[in-house]
Amino acid sequence: MKQYPYNYSFDVPEQKRVRVIIDTDCKNEADDQFALVHALLTPKFKIAGVIGAHFGTSKCLDSMQQSYDEVVTVIDLMDLSGKVPVFKGAERAIPDENTPAPSEGSELIIQEALKDDPLPLYVLLWGPVTDLASALLQRPEISKKVNVVWLGGGPYPQGGWEYNLSNDIDAANVMMRSDIPVQMIVEQGFRRVNISLAELEYKVSKRGKIGAYLFRQLIDYNDQHADWIGWPYGESWNLGDTPTIGLMLNPHDFSCEWHPAPLFTRDMYYIAAPENRSIRIYKNIDARYTLEDFFAKLALNYPEN
Repeated sequence: MKQYPYNYSFDVPEQKRVRVIIDTDCKNEADDQFALVHALLTPKFKIAGVIGAHFGTSKCLDSMQQSYDEVVTVIDLMDLSGKVPVFKGAERAIPDENTPAPSEGSELIIQEALKDDPLPLYVLLWGPVTDLASALLQRPEISKKVNVVWLGGGPYPQGGWEYNLSNDIDAANVMMRSDIPVQMIVEQGFRRVNISLAELEYKVSKRGKIGAYLFRQLIDYNDQHADWIGWPYGESWNLGDTPTIGLMLNPHDFSCEWHPAPLFTRDMYYIAAPENRSIRIYKNIDARYTLEDFFAKLALNYPEN
């Protein structure tokens, strides 16, 4: 790349740019890495920092550290070392709805929210809501200074088990009870961004060190879990975290529904909460737009090997 964070012949006007914090459980599977590269190649974003988030304890006991290390790996492979600040999130879910789990990540959110900066601040959540909820519990006044795009929650309005939500239900309820503006991409939405392994090999694998890594780590994950029943499917994948970026670039105004922010039961079904402020809930995302934007940015910044 000639210039971080982009190598394009167009500029994004300063007043159209946004400050962005990314909170990612990056080593959970194999799709957060794609979304991270997409975000770092998006000139509309002024990246304030990337937070390595935990993904519970069912897979390992050091999930936050694994996410943090994976973020560093991706940034190194993009030749962006030292140009993108990386922070550690909480190691575990919050213990209850009144008790934060302070971390470098929650402190970053607080500091950026309280900055005197005319550009709006967005937190993109690709995993549990732990770090955002902790920031809200530590400094409730930031709720009017932060915008959230969260990828999580089961099919709306029924609900049910969903991985991101499952790793910190209390934190999700803290966010929903607050006044913070939320754009929530539920399972009907993020399950639409499907792609074949053949297309990934064709469009990603030869795009520099980072393209080769994105493709190989996904194939490795696919092979390592071949004995699982059902998912993964063998020849396709869902790049489920990228819709947050597509939504930031194109508001999808006609694809959202406004509803009072719901709460969650312990088994992750929705509870109607008409007293809560309304949030945007997305059940449909333009997958073609999102994927083609990623492919174009990768190709423009990393010529084919």
